[in-house]
Amino acid sequence: MYKGPEQYLNSDAAASRVMAHARLLQKLSRRFEAIAPAGLRHAARVANYKSGKIVIHTDNGAVAAKIRQMSQRLCDELSKGGTQCSDMEVKVQPRQITYQSTTSTLKPLSVKAFGMLQSTAESLPKGPLRDALDRLLERAARTE
Repeated sequence: MYKGPEQYLNSDAAASRVMAHARLLQKLSRRFEAIAPAGLRHAARVANYKSGKIVIHTDNGAVAAKIRQMSQRLCDELSKGGTQCSDMEVKVQPRQITYQSTTSTLKPLSVKAFGMLQSTAESLPKGPLRDALDRLLERAARTE
């Protein structure tokens, strides 16, 4: 008989406690998303729960300040979901964002577009705009 990974994790006492805690965090996360104001839902998330204290991670300080202001109301609402919430700790923990190189997604300029940008750059006086266009044309020439 096939045993799924969850059955193995639930059979060990320590792993079972971890699984129960993970399920509790999922429940709290869903509840938090349901009660948090729309502008804050995507910039804040439940990170942990221990002894009645819920730890919330936010993407920035402004969201953290707003969550702290609302912490008592949010605790009350979270407690209505069946899990005691007596305190809320809010930490700024920006999500890890993987940046993709823009050079790999650049499309080559057509000959006509390249010519138009080149003549525009040549007609501009020396300055930041002309320098920017020159750099763009230089990069475009390398990708072709």
